[in-house]
Amino acid sequence: MVNWKRWKKKVIDAQIRTANGAEKYIRQNRPIYLDQAKQVPFPIDIKREDLVVHKIIVAHGAMDACKSFAEENVYGSLAITYGEQIGDFPFPFFIDLDRDNPVHVFDSHNLPIVFSELDTFYDFTAYLDAKTNAIQRYHFLTYCGEEDLVAHYFMNFDTSNNRHFIGSPDEGVMGICIGEGEWSDFIDREEYKARKAADNVSYLWDKIIQRTCEFTLDGTIMGASPLSGRSAIHEMAKEPRFQRRVLSEGITQAIREFPNTSSDLVRKVTMLHSFYNGKAYVFLQLKAVGLSDTEEEYREKRRIILEIACGAARNRFDHLDTIIGIAIDAPKYVEKNSEDFLLMHCSQWTGSDKEYGTL
Repeated sequence: MVNWKRWKKKVIDAQIRTANGAEKYIRQNRPIYLDQAKQVPFPIDIKREDLVVHKIIVAHGAMDACKSFAEENVYGSLAITYGEQIGDFPFPFFIDLDRDNPVHVFDSHNLPIVFSELDTFYDFTAYLDAKTNAIQRYHFLTYCGEEDLVAHYFMNFDTSNNRHFIGSPDEGVMGICIGEGEWSDFIDREEYKARKAADNVSYLWDKIIQRTCEFTLDGTIMGASPLSGRSAIHEMAKEPRFQRRVLSEGITQAIREFPNTSSDLVRKVTMLHSFYNGKAYVFLQLKAVGLSDTEEEYREKRRIILEIACGAARNRFDHLDTIIGIAIDAPKYVEKNSEDFLLMHCSQWTGSDKEYGTL
């Protein structure tokens, strides 16, 4: 107990104070840097006016001791409860957290589980939002490891709101306690294995985003940075894992269906749907032999073709207010490729805009 209290004070309590301080710092609109010398600014704009902050700390160093303390602890994860704080529990490896100012505590085992199972911006924040809602809704939320809570989250789906949730549909429930071993049982289910297999194709979408961001950070990208403000990459990164599967399958199918032809100039335009209403993607493949002499000239002409295709899509579907264009060389005819991205705001669609989309 002496060792536990010392470890908890150093690893949990101190990090919670740091997380609270970090939230205050960010909300004060103070500058953020990537290095200790404060020379490299954080490259992504943070809009403070509608900011939602989730405080997360990672506690390393207790897994082996936790597993040896109780045979029932499958993985050595820390047990957590959010409720009315009563001080330290009379036994180790159980952490009492403030439900009025919640902090998420991950540990050595469940950190990679959380980040691999909830590996998009939407899916990760949707989980944290659902957890925060449950903390505020119930008198207490208790679980034996974050991975068990993740399993509970995936097993509960609200069809009316089209999202997973934490808790019970029964309005009379006052508190939630998640049993030990929920995650271990969950990953043995055939539904889980089928979902993981179906998700494999979706990582094509991730690769496009990742490659473009890497080019931006190393300074080799052509055009404006997609990390500053709203951009095509920003919009692409919002898509949840399931929709990335649909989008990647659509891109793959479109590439397969590109016509086999001897013509020098051929284009194929494919419309792809977003998870969000009023938003869509235009995927352009272009086979262009002798279109221009230089890469810069060719990319500019391809970008113009992409812009016209996006305008045509808006003329066809007038409910759209955001269109993201993605242009590549037809993979059937090139060994190396490049991508062009376009973000078209079209909530205000004028007569001249309509004419441009009919070229």
